[in-house]
Amino acid sequence: MAHSSRRDAPEPPDFSLLKRLAKDQLIYLLEQLPGRKDLFIEADLMSPLDRIANVTALKQHEVDKLYKVEHKPIVSMCDQLCFLIRPRIQTVKWVADIVNADKAAGKFRRYKIIFSPRKFYVCETILEEQGVYGDVSTDEWDFYLLPLDDDIISLELPEFFRDTFLEGDQRWMTTAGSALHLLHSLYGPFSKAYGIGRSAKMTYALWRELVEEGEQRARKPDIGTVFLIDRDVDFVTPLCSQVVYEGLVDDIFRIKCGSAEFGPDVTSSDKSVKVMLNSQDKVFNEIRNEHFSNVFGFLSQKARNLQTAYDKRKGMDIKQMKTFVSEELKGLKQEHRLLSLHIGASESMMKKKTKQDFQELLKTEHSLLEGFEIRECIAYVEEHINRQVSMIDSLRLLCLLSLTENGLLPKDYRSLKAQYLQSYGIEHLLTFANLRQLGLLVEQQPGETLTVMESKVGKLVNDKTAGKLTDAFSSLAKKSNFRALSKRLALVPKSGEEYDLRIPRDMAYIFSGAYIPLSCRLIEQVLERDGWTGLEEVTRMLNGNEFAVTAGNSGSESRLKTDAQRIILVMFLGGCSYSEISALRFLGRERGFKFIVVTTAILNSARMLEAMLDSHV
Repeated sequence: MAHSSRRDAPEPPDFSLLKRLAKDQLIYLLEQLPGRKDLFIEADLMSPLDRIANVTALKQHEVDKLYKVEHKPIVSMCDQLCFLIRPRIQTVKWVADIVNADKAAGKFRRYKIIFSPRKFYVCETILEEQGVYGDVSTDEWDFYLLPLDDDIISLELPEFFRDTFLEGDQRWMTTAGSALHLLHSLYGPFSKAYGIGRSAKMTYALWRELVEEGEQRARKPDIGTVFLIDRDVDFVTPLCSQVVYEGLVDDIFRIKCGSAEFGPDVTSSDKSVKVMLNSQDKVFNEIRNEHFSNVFGFLSQKARNLQTAYDKRKGMDIKQMKTFVSEELKGLKQEHRLLSLHIGASESMMKKKTKQDFQELLKTEHSLLEGFEIRECIAYVEEHINRQVSMIDSLRLLCLLSLTENGLLPKDYRSLKAQYLQSYGIEHLLTFANLRQLGLLVEQQPGETLTVMESKVGKLVNDKTAGKLTDAFSSLAKKSNFRALSKRLALVPKSGEEYDLRIPRDMAYIFSGAYIPLSCRLIEQVLERDGWTGLEEVTRMLNGNEFAVTAGNSGSESRLKTDAQRIILVMFLGGCSYSEISALRFLGRERGFKFIVVTTAILNSARMLEAMLDSHV
């Protein structure tokens, strides 16, 4: 569309191999239980499984019936039961209850549990405690990576965010390291690795251990550079309202495993339609990264072009009509169907997002990012809470206010917290405790101005006698430093400048020209500088844990510059948003790079804050 490319980016590798490997391994595991069997699948594994092995493929390998795990007594009559589950205590206990119920009823069956992506020690302990350890065989489905599109790969681990950053549980690090090792084995070797964040450093170390333990094979690399980044390096970006088309679709319709369900308000019928949203959808592929204000005009033009293509039939002779029907008509009908759906989705989103309320919301967010009219912003947040507009949206605004202001003044914190609890319920006290622990919503301590905080961090970083991170440093890690980072990295374009969203000049277009995502700016700067040199002040404010490693000899460097080195794998540990993916696509077009985004899960503000709610505990 409006974007212009400076030079063509290289084509990404073929990631369909990851699906084939996952499917082959699953079929192998199912065949370890020969004969007819019923398969019970955990709810959040159903969509990924559907992308890898459909019902027909499972039936071919003697799966009789499929059931969703619902944590209640089962009705299966089959003599063999297979459970495809996550390594969760509650689910393992449910399986043990089924086995014990069968024993009590004198029913003999064979049971197999396939854990995905891996089995934890606690799972076997529970089976032992419940007295069924010898009755159940267990295995692991090493399903690490699901390609959602040509340039998006997901680990489908939404719990990574809460477990790692709130609970301090490092159990998913091995999975992240193994996923990176698989990519390295199939598409590497990577010649450069950059990263920032505690989890990024741990994942890198685990990956390197696996590389050194494994067999070293010389091969031509498909991917030259890998960048690892922790979600807690940048909490601000996923909390901002998404205004690119793909992000808005995710916010409103919830994209799940690369597909969205459009209801009757979109389809103009009494049925809902499930649509795969990827580069195979030609209409979606052209609008996915566009600012929403440009989308409707594009779709209108597309509809006119399609009508013109249909009108070509007039005046055709029989031979031309035959050619038209066999070669063009099917494609036009498919494009017409997709165009109708995206026009319907756009109309539905316009009704919800172009009201005065949404414009006021964006204005408030932009003021917070710029650091202007903070008292007016607080008044807006109070009104939002008191009108009970949306529990999650109110929480999002509170967190954005806290992060951009490096914490709330004590009187503001107490007042806003009291109003929130009165509006949405006292049970959210624990939610506030979670947000405080994570550093998303905190109260400024007396005398903790930004300058004082920076000097404290600087003292800790420069204290060579410390040797390791101290408790004091860990407490400082919860501070945002957003304003100083914004100034240092020029995250907020100068106010007053005209910004043409039809011809974006930088990554800020994904937030209407108001803000360049911190995560993407860091990636851009490190790639430009070939490391962290010159960004010492930035890494100090982000609490360190940055690294830059170059492997291989310099002789191959010039060759790599022209191919694999321009394909960059960015791994987000804790999830990333579609807005960030759009920003990286824009950066790739501008610089001639191809970014492959690997994420533990697709994240938006709602998913991020829902993980903090007290109901999850």
